[in-house]
Amino acid sequence: MNENHLIPMSEDKEDLGNVEISPEVIEVIAGIAASEVDGVAALRGNFASGVAERLGRKSSHGKGVKVEMTEEGVSIDLFIATNYGVSIPDVGKKMQENVVQTLKNMTAIDVVKVDIHIVGVQFETKVEPEPSEKK
Repeated sequence: MNENHLIPMSEDKEDLGNVEISPEVIEVIAGIAASEVDGVAALRGNFASGVAERLGRKSSHGKGVKVEMTEEGVSIDLFIATNYGVSIPDVGKKMQENVVQTLKNMTAIDVVKVDIHIVGVQFETKVEPEPSEKK
């Protein structure tokens, strides 16, 4: 996310101070929550996020996650690859539920929407043992 906006957590004037959450933190939480769902092979970022990650400017946990703050609230886009053979609608629904619930539990932020973008399918790769030489 390009903006460095912070999300205020408390509107109460009688509290001890302010708690603000960076959008990068929301990206990381959403990325971890999405990757916990069975059927998700990987979160996929774009070329720019890959370069930023290699330069140490972005955590790999936020890769494939885009957080947008609007007047209505926070919206999240997830770019993922699924495992071959899974029900994509089921995986998407479980991801949406897990991301919303995790963000609500950890940050008390109401998420307006979670859009899932399936950008690939990963096939299971079998590693075959090399034949040993008989002497």
